[in-house]
Amino acid sequence: MELRTAASPKDVKHYTTERLREEFLIEQVFVPDEIKLVYSHIDRIITGSATPVTKELCLEAGAELRAEYFLQRRELGVINIGGDGIITVDGKKYDVAARNGMYIGMGKKEITFASKDAARPAKFYLNSAPAHYTYPTVLIKREGTPGDDVVIIKDENKVELGSLEESNHRTICKYILPGQVESCQLEMGMTSLEPGSVWNTMPCHTHDRRMEVYLYFDLPEDAVVMHYMGEPTETRHLVVRNEQAVISPSWSIHAGSGSRNYTFIWGMVGENQDFDDMDGVDNRTLR
Repeated sequence: MELRTAASPKDVKHYTTERLREEFLIEQVFVPDEIKLVYSHIDRIITGSATPVTKELCLEAGAELRAEYFLQRRELGVINIGGDGIITVDGKKYDVAARNGMYIGMGKKEITFASKDAARPAKFYLNSAPAHYTYPTVLIKREGTPGDDVVIIKDENKVELGSLEESNHRTICKYILPGQVESCQLEMGMTSLEPGSVWNTMPCHTHDRRMEVYLYFDLPEDAVVMHYMGEPTETRHLVVRNEQAVISPSWSIHAGSGSRNYTFIWGMVGENQDFDDMDGVDNRTLR
């Protein structure tokens, strides 16, 4: 597990491009037949992946957590951006198709990841946060029939925003949030931009009560996203490519523009779970 410390905005304004990338960009999120994790001191989020191809992968705590098992004091959100896969939680198997996900509550001990087809492996994207209570473990589907441990994303949590004229026509699909999938602090969702649109979250904002991580994907090899970060009057940028992630501190804006449309997963942890608790930034004041 890779460890990254927090950074002050007073220091970040002096960072070189290489230092910015070293602190905030996760260049390789998915590694075949491995679980890769990055532990950030920013709200103690763990971001990473499980990419099973030829074998089943088991999630372990590692020495960094000083825990008997990974979810002893944590909760976990998962969204699959690859082929169909299987997540097994304490012996119970869940079929997790592409673009579906899971919330796994604190206290679950044995978690494994597998692909149904090695030729089209699952790519499980993971966000984990410290937890204080055990909420139910559920499979999260975009469509289908709900069940005892199956949640279907509600229509009101599939929000269409923006316009082609503003180059930001997009659909936000909320997976983990109060009223749908309960958690201690973790929220996750996916935003897809329509062809011809390239901007996400613009006008931009900050939310000092929580931090956020973006995973950008559905980009061809030669495409890039310019991810904008920093204080509103001291902005910086990162060049981000397909299946790379950016750690965004609570004091930083987080917005991007791509050389074409793309999809990204957002994950938030911190003080509260009010999705609309944002401090908007007027475009006229950005620098």
